[in-house]
Amino acid sequence: QVQLVESGGGLVEPGGSLRLSCAPSRSVFSVSDMGWYRQAPGNERELVALVTSGGTTKYADSVKGQFTISRDNAKNTVSLQMNNLKPEDTAVYYCNADMMLSWFSPRRVYWGQGTQVTVSS
Repeated sequence: QVQLVESGGGLVEPGGSLRLSCAPSRSVFSVSDMGWYRQAPGNERELVALVTSGGTTKYADSVKGQFTISRDNAKNTVSLQMNNLKPEDTAVYYCNADMMLSWFSPRRVYWGQGTQVTVSS
């Protein structure tokens, strides 16, 4: 079994920055799309940003120009740089990756356990 391990959440004041990182708990055969989702209390989980294995990125309109997603294909890691954070960015952030664990395994989507990001003064 494999898990996606997230790090980097925490409490930050409005206007501050945080960087989230995520990686599989062990080596895997291949990783295609990787992304970040978030879920605020009372809301549905929503896409924040994703990046394909080729480097194409997609962002939610609400974070364009504020967040930057990046990945290291050699390490199969994905990061989310969050700048100028606002109270409305407060949520649990989840890492997501489309992976094959071995050459004979089916491709499927894996989720991290979530990391809390709180933006408050």
